[in-house]
Amino acid sequence: MSSPLLPLLLVLYKTTHHHENLLVAASSRDSTLASRARTAPSIDSHIHPSAYLSLAILAARCAHRGGIEFDLVVMEAAAAMEAGRKLAARHPHGRSRTAHNMSSSSLRKKSDAALVRKVPVAPLRPLLANLQEVFLATKLAVLFPAVPLAIAAQCFRFDQVWVFALSLLGLIPLAERVSFLTEQIALYTGPTVGGLLNATCGNATELIIALFALLKGKIEVVKCSLLGSVLSNLLLVLGTSLFCGGVVNLGARQPYDRNQSDVSTALLFLAVLCHSAPLLLRYAVAAGEHSVSATSAAASLDLSRACSFVMLASYVAYLFFQLKTHRQLFEPQEVDGGDAGDDDEEPALGFASALFWLALMTAVISVLSEYVVGTIEPTSQSWGLSVSFISIILLPIVGNAAEHAGAIIFALKNKLDITLGVALGSATQISMFVVPLSVLVAWIMGVQMDLDFKLLETGSLFMAVLVTAFTLQDGTSHYLKGILLLLCYIVIGACFFVARQPAGHANSNGALLDVPTGSMSVQAA
Repeated sequence: MSSPLLPLLLVLYKTTHHHENLLVAASSRDSTLASRARTAPSIDSHIHPSAYLSLAILAARCAHRGGIEFDLVVMEAAAAMEAGRKLAARHPHGRSRTAHNMSSSSLRKKSDAALVRKVPVAPLRPLLANLQEVFLATKLAVLFPAVPLAIAAQCFRFDQVWVFALSLLGLIPLAERVSFLTEQIALYTGPTVGGLLNATCGNATELIIALFALLKGKIEVVKCSLLGSVLSNLLLVLGTSLFCGGVVNLGARQPYDRNQSDVSTALLFLAVLCHSAPLLLRYAVAAGEHSVSATSAAASLDLSRACSFVMLASYVAYLFFQLKTHRQLFEPQEVDGGDAGDDDEEPALGFASALFWLALMTAVISVLSEYVVGTIEPTSQSWGLSVSFISIILLPIVGNAAEHAGAIIFALKNKLDITLGVALGSATQISMFVVPLSVLVAWIMGVQMDLDFKLLETGSLFMAVLVTAFTLQDGTSHYLKGILLLLCYIVIGACFFVARQPAGHANSNGALLDVPTGSMSVQAA
């Protein structure tokens, strides 16, 4: 089989994919097929290599049955083969960068090796270069002093508000460095293990905060912080990115790939269903429409745990879909102006060094997360804000600031696929992985946490997913979409600003709340 046959098939596939069946077109000897081949767009470099063999066999059949002349696509074939060679040279181990990696990379900067070379003691240079790469090769390095200041404030019994504020600031650069270190490890482990690492550590801050809150029995903090992360990604981050990108690129077309958004929104709707089921069951039992064998709280807890297994199973299927069978759908487009060239660089850290720093950064995040969980209630009383408002609004905004900034930066560059990958990917991971994992971990710990996030919280989640799905359905963007998402976030934030949790329900499940039968009573701020 001749080598031009492979890119030829891709040209024919792209020109006939949205018009008619390929075999029918080839067997009909339609003369327009050749003209389509002349005007075919450039070959997409994201086609998975495993598809080449089966596509080549199909091309041979089409050429045999259709009598297609190869000379019509020689130029396109040569260009496609050259693009394939360049792609193979740039990704010798099949490594691809995720949207989270590219978003975090926008906040990184080159290390100045000249400073290290000036050190007179040669044995110290590798160590100093390593420290420089870990702590100074980021635009957020100015926030690192908040980490020791938070620890000192806790040790010397400073006001709890200072400990809370400094801990939140310290989590910002640490979260960005965790993303950097997982990417460094992925360079040595291959794309599949690297993808799993990114999927696991992508929202490490939220997961660690949830675990420490569970240890202290603060179920409401766990639920609100995780819900707030989903809401901030869907409405605040995505809305700000679409608005800023729309204003900066006002006269340009702003397309994005709908495949990724369709998959993510479908999973988010499944998450909404799993959250709604315990809530609807509780209301149905309280209204006398249905009955359960045990108490309403026990039935809601059992249903929540069953739904958690379903959510984790769907997340595993999603990872297999993303990392194996349909990997090309989730590969972000290349960034012009130098960002794409980062793939050609050698790893900045060794494997052992990256693993050591990842473990150390995770330990420091754990310490700061414990400080945040322990000081959130004193901060709530001092600032006059409810714990739910701080958990849903403030924690996600500050804790994910680095990731959010990267998403906005790429939206300004009109790279919306990366922005969607960050916002929707993070929301999907929290909804389908972190939340059900928290329920099952709480089960192991003997803490009765369910998926009943109560009516206001579940309704806010449903509306956020619904508005986001409708906003992304046409495959193009403009600034008005961003404004609408931001306004939705403001309305939801106002709801939690004026609402207060009853004193006895601060650390309880929603199943303990009675169904309202009279007029609604809300304690305003």
